[in-house]
Amino acid sequence: MGPKYLRGSKEEVEALASCYRESMRLADEHQVSSIAFPSVSTGAYGYPAQEAAEIAVSTVAENLAATSHLKHVRFVLFDVGTCKAYIRAAEKLARAIPAAIFDKRSS
Repeated sequence: MGPKYLRGSKEEVEALASCYRESMRLADEHQVSSIAFPSVSTGAYGYPAQEAAEIAVSTVAENLAATSHLKHVRFVLFDVGTCKAYIRAAEKLARAIPAAIFDKRSS
C-alpha cells in the first residue's frame, strides 16, 4: 500500500519510493527474477501520475543494479494518461543518465 497524497511533502515522496525499494528488496530476497508494479498511490490515494511516475522510474532504476536475482521490472498501467506519464519519466531519466540502467542482463 502506498502513501496518500496530501501536499507532496518530502515524507510522501520518501514513502512512495520506499514502496518500490522494499518490494524490490523482498522480491530479490525471495529469488524472484521478475516483478510488475502498478502506478502505486495514483488512484484513490490521489498521487499525481507524473510525480508518481518520476519517483517510481527513478527508484527502480537506482535500485535494480543492487539486486542479485531481480532481472526484469515492469510497470503495468491502467490508462493511456498514466502510461504517457511513465514514458515521460523514463525519457527524462534516460537523458540524465546512461540508458544502460534500464537493462540488466546476465553476462
